[in-house]
Amino acid sequence: MNRKIAFLIAFVLSAAVGRVSGQEDWKLKSNKDGVAIYLKSLPDSKFKAIKVECEVSATLSQLVAVLLDIRTAPEWVYNTKSCVLLKQVSPSELYYYSEVSIPWPASNRDFIAHLITVQDPQTKVVTVYGPTAPDLVPEKKDIVRVRKSEGKWVLTPTGHHTVKILYTLHVDPGGNIPAWLVNMFATKGPHESFKGLKLQLQKPVYANARLSFIKD
Repeated sequence: MNRKIAFLIAFVLSAAVGRVSGQEDWKLKSNKDGVAIYLKSLPDSKFKAIKVECEVSATLSQLVAVLLDIRTAPEWVYNTKSCVLLKQVSPSELYYYSEVSIPWPASNRDFIAHLITVQDPQTKVVTVYGPTAPDLVPEKKDIVRVRKSEGKWVLTPTGHHTVKILYTLHVDPGGNIPAWLVNMFATKGPHESFKGLKLQLQKPVYANARLSFIKD
């Protein structure tokens, strides 16, 4: 992707998700296994925004390689039933489809995400934006399409082979879904996913990851 275009996209998306990632009103809900999870209410939504903070032993390239390795997402992302690459725009940009398993009586959810990866050349901080593209593929019978979601990963190198992760997400799951189920996913889902991410990073396939668009 052209560098100027990448930074323009990053600027626009940053403005779009800024209301989620702001520091005000976050309340710590869980802090275990090195994964801190915060929630906050938004004025225009009945669903809470989520913020996750943790530090992992990895290089930036290793971490980004895992995040962009769509085919392996079901190995570590909580309750992911399937994940399929739809379009590889460039090494740093792609679209993918995912179905999420939801316990009965609710229906499974699916979504199409557009991942865009940019790096600040001075600080080396990497940002991965993940807005939805809900109409890229037709909706499926008996699966509820997630049409509103704002997600962002901010990856900050903190030393040799260590990276601090700041992840923010606000999603409207759509349809009718019980409050207890939403609350379960709000803390358990991120906690299990980030535990899985730490294990995923230890797999040999990522040990020597090098990405042309990432400077470690």
